[in-house]
Amino acid sequence: MRVIGLTGGIASGKSTAAKHLTQLGAHVIDADKLGHRAYEPGTAAHAAVGAAFGAEVVGADGRIDRKVLGAKVFGKPDALKRLTDIVWPEIRRLAEAEIADVRRREPSRVIVLEAAVLFEARWEDAVDEIWVVVVARETAIARAMGRDGADRAAIERRIDSQLGNDERRARADVVIDNSGDEAALVRQLDEQWARLHER
Repeated sequence: MRVIGLTGGIASGKSTAAKHLTQLGAHVIDADKLGHRAYEPGTAAHAAVGAAFGAEVVGADGRIDRKVLGAKVFGKPDALKRLTDIVWPEIRRLAEAEIADVRRREPSRVIVLEAAVLFEARWEDAVDEIWVVVVARETAIARAMGRDGADRAAIERRIDSQLGNDERRARADVVIDNSGDEAALVRQLDEQWARLHER
């Protein structure tokens, strides 16, 4: 069965889409959760992050202190690239291991890799098709402010640091427009799910 790469910008509704696909029967792999696993003590990425960014990024409990690490890379493109060059390949390795495991156990099950950085990390070749959830900029700002309690300027900075909707649309196989309500989002997902199973 197919592996779908599910991606979208901040407050696009990507997680809501992933939750609905889980209810439909997909096996969803959350790249964010794999990112946390990639930092676990004893992993190659944990050691490499400590070596690259200094002992102070490792907390007293032996875990990577993401706040300290974040301060070292925030607004510093070279440092951020050094970090993603360590962590993204490890997340991909974990995702591919999980995909292989699910394929072995349930060969007909649809697998969804939910990854905000799918394009940035160049994981297109790890999936069979790419579904992009898009939302108008103002809607994303309003939703993110309501959800995260962050101020508008902070949200706009995060949106501006990501790929734009136009570029995402151009690289997508399926575009899910989440500018409406949740029922409209679910309808589009159900249609695409039906298409997958018509094959």
